[in-house]
Amino acid sequence: MRKYPSYWLKAIKILSKKDKVLKKLILKYDDKFLTTKKDIFYSLCKSIVGQQISVSAANSVFKKFQVKSKKINPVNVSKLSLVQLKSCGLSRQKALGIKELSIKFLKKEFNPKLINKMSDEDAIIYLSNLRQIGRWSAEMILLFTYNRSNIWPLQDIGLLRAISNNYKKKYYPPKSFLKKLYKKFTPYCSVATWYLWRSIDDEPIQY
Repeated sequence: MRKYPSYWLKAIKILSKKDKVLKKLILKYDDKFLTTKKDIFYSLCKSIVGQQISVSAANSVFKKFQVKSKKINPVNVSKLSLVQLKSCGLSRQKALGIKELSIKFLKKEFNPKLINKMSDEDAIIYLSNLRQIGRWSAEMILLFTYNRSNIWPLQDIGLLRAISNNYKKKYYPPKSFLKKLYKKFTPYCSVATWYLWRSIDDEPIQY
């Protein structure tokens, strides 16, 4: 059975007291919570697939990728050709990124265990050294795979739209307002982000 992160219950109590909007969302979406597969290779592949496309489009491509891989792991993925990867709906750049990722894992040129000892920012820099992994993808990994508590992914369009909708702000929300929310939600920005996402997509995002 999947469990919520150790900080989850404390976080929703504190956020509910601090912010009326989040209190409403926490009460409304009390059926699920942030979970993790604890499989960083799987999550990195999924984050690459999901870059700059809608959730529904990403899910469609990823399902085809899963079928083609049979089981998503470095060995199986490394055996797929670029043509096979592109046939799933991946762009050439994404296919190259996933292919190179599998090789780095097999050659042990990337060590995910080091991330546990890093600060959020250092971990983002380390992950961003991987092809096709930028700040947004790195933040998704820290939030979903490592369940870091204070990730505030301001490059995420879904989060920005959710903030605009729930706080009655224009899109793009003012940077000063985003900074204000960050200060208010710290050290539980990940939890706030998750509930804001739920407000625009009833199906919880998972990487």
